[in-house]
Amino acid sequence: MRPALSRAEPASRPPDGTRRARLRRDWPLLLMGLPMFLVVTAFWWVPTLGNVIAFQDYNPFSGGILDSPVIGFTNFQQLLEDPQFARAVANTLGITAFQLVFYFPVPIALALLLNSIMSPRLRAFVQGVVYLPHFFSWVLVIAIFQQMLGGAGLLAQTLRQHGHQGVDVMTNSDTFVLLVTSQTVWKDAGWGSIIFLAALSTIDPNLYEAAAVDGATRWRRMWHITLPGLRPVIVLLLILRLGDALNVGFEQYMLQRSAVGSQASEVFDTFAYFSGLRTGDLGYGAAAGLFKGVVGLVLILVANRVAHALGERGVYSRS
Repeated sequence: MRPALSRAEPASRPPDGTRRARLRRDWPLLLMGLPMFLVVTAFWWVPTLGNVIAFQDYNPFSGGILDSPVIGFTNFQQLLEDPQFARAVANTLGITAFQLVFYFPVPIALALLLNSIMSPRLRAFVQGVVYLPHFFSWVLVIAIFQQMLGGAGLLAQTLRQHGHQGVDVMTNSDTFVLLVTSQTVWKDAGWGSIIFLAALSTIDPNLYEAAAVDGATRWRRMWHITLPGLRPVIVLLLILRLGDALNVGFEQYMLQRSAVGSQASEVFDTFAYFSGLRTGDLGYGAAAGLFKGVVGLVLILVANRVAHALGERGVYSRS
């Protein structure tokens, strides 16, 4: 016969899975995250409601959002009929595709090289060197490239001293995609390798030891252990990059627009700036921005479905 519970025995606590138990356990974390939640709400979610002006003949000086007439999809129709918009989208997608091939693998390769350095002191020094350009502004980065590759730069002067005609890479519209990709690699490849270095640290070292005992070479260990360990992170970042396909940047292209011309440097963000903000047609600019967001969402959903088909989790799981 089971003994009766004494009155002094405390009441049973709710199971860990209940909402009250989770709140009691995680309230310090929720409190620390509250300021960032308020910032995101105030400066991201609330302004997102302003996308309604994409469907209006918006005039901020005569009534604002509440009194501006609704014109439906007229702004989007004009957007799709604008040849400058088509050129901006083509340039943006072309640069994105080029950088997916020639920039996206660079942080992965750099992380593999850094991970292979055995000396912790040397590794820390190299990491500091390759991380540093990320903290430079685009003004400084482009100024450095101007001093190296401009018409009066180091490369042109060296060629002239040896009897060759000088070159000005900074004003050549035909090689503009190579120029901006090289600038992006120099500035952000080191910073982008941090995520892959973190993923490499989660791979069990015993796997490498067992493979070495079985006679696997360094290349085979990388192919059968390292790359499969990095594959979930690579797929995740690739999906996010595809979703960000229409967002190659603004400042980098704006600073070099006058040097190479708008035919080569007009991207989606510069188009939205010149056609919306500079002309005062804010509804048209909002339509361009909303189009960009919808396309990015579609690309993320499609890429995530492909990741599920390949057996990866992607951005979110199917369950």
